Amino acid sequence: MLPKENRLKNKKDFEKVFKNGKGLKEGLLYVKFAGNNLAYSRFGFIVSTKVSKKAVVRNKIKRVLREAVKSEIKNIKKGIDAAIIVNPGIKKEELSLKIKSLFKKAKLI
Repeated sequence: MLPKENRLKNKKDFEKVFKNGKGLKEGLLYVKFAGNNLAYSRFGFIVSTKVSKKAVVRNKIKRVLREAVKSEIKNIKKGIDAAIIVNPGIKKEELSLKIKSLFKKAKLI
């Protein structure tokens, strides 16, 4: 579980990221990120019903993503808000590898 300060939860925060942020894609994973003027980074995860109709599967994907971000949180730049979007067809096994390569590509690590 990500620490509370590293979670992006409010609708207005997501809207700021989508309105002002830059985006990058790695396979079926997409990240949109923007600065937040805070001493820490925050992350939000979006897994739609197009990925799976089952909430159990969507929540499992979110848990895997949270753990991947948690393991890299010390290496990630401070002051970033990021929304990570999962597209249909992604496999749980490749999530942690894709998230790390996506952060490197976005120069967040």
